[in-house]
Amino acid sequence: MENHQTGSPEYVIEMIHITKEFPGIIANDDITLQLKKGEIHALLGENGAGKSTLMSVLFGLYQPEKGEIRKNGQVVRISSPNDATALNIGMVHQHFKLIDVFTVLDNIILGAEDTKCGFLSRKAAREKVKALSEKYGLKVDLDAKIEDITVGMQQRVEILKMLYRDNDILIFDEPTAVLTPQEIDELMQIMKNLAAEGKSILFISHKLNEIMEVSDRITVLRKGKYIGTVNSCDTNKQDLSNMMVGRPVQLVVDKKEATPGEVVLDVSHFTVPGRIHHRNAVNDVSFQVREGEIVCIAGIDGNGQTDFIYGLTGLERVSGGKAVLCGQDITRQSVKKRGSNMSHIPEDRHKHGLVLDFTLEQNMVLQNFLEPEFQKGQFIRFGAVREYANKLINQFDVRSGQGAVTRVRSMSGGNQQKAIVARELDRDKKLIIAVQPTRGLDVGAIEYIHKQLVQQRDSGKAVLLVSLELEEVMSLSDRILVMYEGEIVGEFNPKETNVQELGLYMTGAKRQQRREGR
Repeated sequence: MENHQTGSPEYVIEMIHITKEFPGIIANDDITLQLKKGEIHALLGENGAGKSTLMSVLFGLYQPEKGEIRKNGQVVRISSPNDATALNIGMVHQHFKLIDVFTVLDNIILGAEDTKCGFLSRKAAREKVKALSEKYGLKVDLDAKIEDITVGMQQRVEILKMLYRDNDILIFDEPTAVLTPQEIDELMQIMKNLAAEGKSILFISHKLNEIMEVSDRITVLRKGKYIGTVNSCDTNKQDLSNMMVGRPVQLVVDKKEATPGEVVLDVSHFTVPGRIHHRNAVNDVSFQVREGEIVCIAGIDGNGQTDFIYGLTGLERVSGGKAVLCGQDITRQSVKKRGSNMSHIPEDRHKHGLVLDFTLEQNMVLQNFLEPEFQKGQFIRFGAVREYANKLINQFDVRSGQGAVTRVRSMSGGNQQKAIVARELDRDKKLIIAVQPTRGLDVGAIEYIHKQLVQQRDSGKAVLLVSLELEEVMSLSDRILVMYEGEIVGEFNPKETNVQELGLYMTGAKRQQRREGR
């Protein structure tokens, strides 16, 4: 065991005996983490294990109750993100810190503006950002507004923001949660290049494949406590998942053959106009989803999947075609009316899944608080709401500091996701639309959500899955539809295809002639 009492020049950053408490929970309980210069150090743990909290302490967003931070062996005080930036520490947050109505360029330079005689030197900033984006393969439209670009592109903006400030200690909090497989490969390469240049990286992730591929060492946290640090070359995925969850985890989806029944969703010639460009975001899409099957829409982010789901759920205008759900044309129905036969786990949990300043129990009944179960004489039965919320919290292992009365904003991203999944699956609707349902979840939670979706399928529900995780697509789906530039370009049985073939269709290199309505 290394001596933590004296600073070591081997380590560029040391967090020694850090303890951070919130009401009802010790998020970090006496944790020591040491980062070597030029290494990629992964921080692994379940949702709510304290990973993001520990990194927020390093970035100056939280002050610890106990412990100290050293840089190059010297004790430093980090009272705010400005202090962290002055120490060349940068952070890409799990939930992006971007201003929607600003352009990409303005977001990158905000707070680190170059000025000449009091005027913003935009030309020099643009040149620097362009050079960085080309050097690291982070291609973005500098003049696009944040609200008009995909979450994958927003992730790139966050990384460029950090590189623009010349940071040499880089914190990546779940950086691949919203990226496509191709973008993930690129990011892994970028991280390796940054480390080779002498930058030191702390990388929070739940994805064991990525951690094994890119990290030099791995520190595991569980329920706020330090479990251990291992060299990546001396461990494997199963051992890591055991350390992380405290029990053996099933890494492969276990399901029997699907037995599809009646058509639940019938989409024909569905067309959704583009929000930025003049061309359609979704163009002439037709397919069906039946009882007792999981149909997955796979594709690279930004190829119309989000727009299609927005059109189907009523969040976006549809310009052509129709969608029939349980024999009823829902194309022009309100969001509320569609919800009578449809559950929706949305892509953006903050924008469309939760009211962040409501409590957990309030969020659990957002769609059904008017039901007789929760209402009496136009007054909400708060005891019934609490009882219902506690049932879902226990069933889905949603962790929070103060249980049902916790403000959702204060919960970890993974536990926010678990709350949405619990609420939507418990609504017992004929169609379940699950958009990246395991985004930001740990292996234990992924195992549980996958089992739940298969259980829904086996009970006769129709499941429409949208996922960027090819591993999830291959193991969970009964049928795979590949979407490229707003069109369905291929339909596959997961048992008769592979990731490489799907990749060719996802990039537009290949296309099938499909029969309508299949």
